[in-house]
Amino acid sequence: MNTLNQQYEEKVRPCIDLIDSLRSLGVEKDLALPAIAVIGDQSSGKSSVLEALSGVALPRGSGIVTRCPLELKMKRRREGEEWYGKISYQDHEEEIEDPADVDRMIREAQVKLAGVGVGISDDLISLEIASPNVPDLTLIDLPGITRVAVKGQPENIGEQIKRLIQKFITKQETISLVVVPSNVDIATTEALKMAQEVDPNGDRTLGILTKPDLVDKGTEESVVEIVHNEVIHLKKGYMIVRCRGQKEITERVSLTEATEREKAFFNDHLHFNTLYNDGHAGIPKLAEKLTLELVLHIERSLPRLEEQIEEKLAQTQAELDRYGCGPPADAAERVFFLIDKVTAFTHDAISLTTGEELKCGDKFNVFSILRKEFGKWNAQLDHSGHNSACVLSGQDLQQQLE
Repeated sequence: MNTLNQQYEEKVRPCIDLIDSLRSLGVEKDLALPAIAVIGDQSSGKSSVLEALSGVALPRGSGIVTRCPLELKMKRRREGEEWYGKISYQDHEEEIEDPADVDRMIREAQVKLAGVGVGISDDLISLEIASPNVPDLTLIDLPGITRVAVKGQPENIGEQIKRLIQKFITKQETISLVVVPSNVDIATTEALKMAQEVDPNGDRTLGILTKPDLVDKGTEESVVEIVHNEVIHLKKGYMIVRCRGQKEITERVSLTEATEREKAFFNDHLHFNTLYNDGHAGIPKLAEKLTLELVLHIERSLPRLEEQIEEKLAQTQAELDRYGCGPPADAAERVFFLIDKVTAFTHDAISLTTGEELKCGDKFNVFSILRKEFGKWNAQLDHSGHNSACVLSGQDLQQQLE
């Protein structure tokens, strides 16, 4: 599945591991990290693409099946090494013994985070998979875009999903992987529309066309034009893939067999075979392209990310310095430390009651602020000529305050 040479792999894995480790440390709460977010309308074939890339079955069905953001971390292992899986969310972490358990465990995690039913949650589920048959790649799968609420869903479910998607794709550090069925008008898809709103020049958007076997006869050339970037231009271009359909899933066609069938489909297709030969079609080519795009994106983002981390560290250190030294380790010294703090607090409280200037951090106390505001008020009253004997002037109030 992967044709990346050893030298390239040695360059790829450290870059992706670096960002994954920063995300696991919670850095993304403060800083945006490079990522590929997978978005698409409901029934666009999003789950099928992720299944083909990861080699495991993900939750499927009608309606909303992706109810939480799913971070899919794939790590390629050497030939002969065993499959490994791990799922984690909030404070829970659990290894997965059997690839067949992935679907069930993701559904259980979604119930814990989003509740029973068809609601959604912003909480991230992280799924790590290591296997000789997966690419070195990390993707974030987001709920499919829906327009109409079904039974059990809140009326604004569509807006909730869009808000969650925008939370990810608005960030300049995120590549939007937009999944669109080949048999629909690409210009009408909500997912591509959302990507264009935050990335009007198409600099960080990659299009994936699915279900090429469902294209109506006579419209194949229009699909070829889309993949050739001649309809809606995206700088990262388009890919087209054919994944397992529902019939093949029912017949338990393996993902390996599905990849072979995909290759045969494109090779034998009168219109799409050129796309395959040019490297624009097929899951293996998509895996290579996504890995390359993510690594290049990480490399471009690292200098700015380093600056942001240094700025955040400086801000945090400055805030820590404001609090002074922490309690000493020695028990006897801690008593004197506490006495000093209580004494300082008492002194500040007395100073406040007498109206003394007291600076706390970068702000002055209320008396200092009031003096300035009454001074402004006095100047305004004098200028407007509204001073009267029955109303205290700003100067009078200021004198009384002092």
